[in-house]
Amino acid sequence: MGDNKKILIVDDDNRNIFALTAVLKARGYQCLSAPFAEEGFQLLSAHPEIAVVLMDMMMPGMDGYEAIAKMKENPNLHHIPVIAVTAQAMVGDRERCMKAGAVGYISKPVNIDKLTELLTQYI
Repeated sequence: MGDNKKILIVDDDNRNIFALTAVLKARGYQCLSAPFAEEGFQLLSAHPEIAVVLMDMMMPGMDGYEAIAKMKENPNLHHIPVIAVTAQAMVGDRERCMKAGAVGYISKPVNIDKLTELLTQYI
């Protein structure tokens, strides 16, 4: 894993950001976080070394589906892989996230081993 590789966590729940950041930092990842998609875009612009985005799909304002679509339309961001992290675990939710452009899907509560497996594919 390169020293310049970072993970951006976009989630409107500070508890999720805190827990994911703590666990990922303990595993050697560098993390940035944003409570809303709009702030996530600001961080993506300011930190081109971000390698992966962990995107909560259900947020107020711009949700994860809209944010992924906006990233895919942006020539500076479309290459950054997005892993959907969501409490939605019903039949079809994974497919909906993947269809929206996510490269992976993790349901909450997050299985850190599965998340780490996904992250190693992109970092």
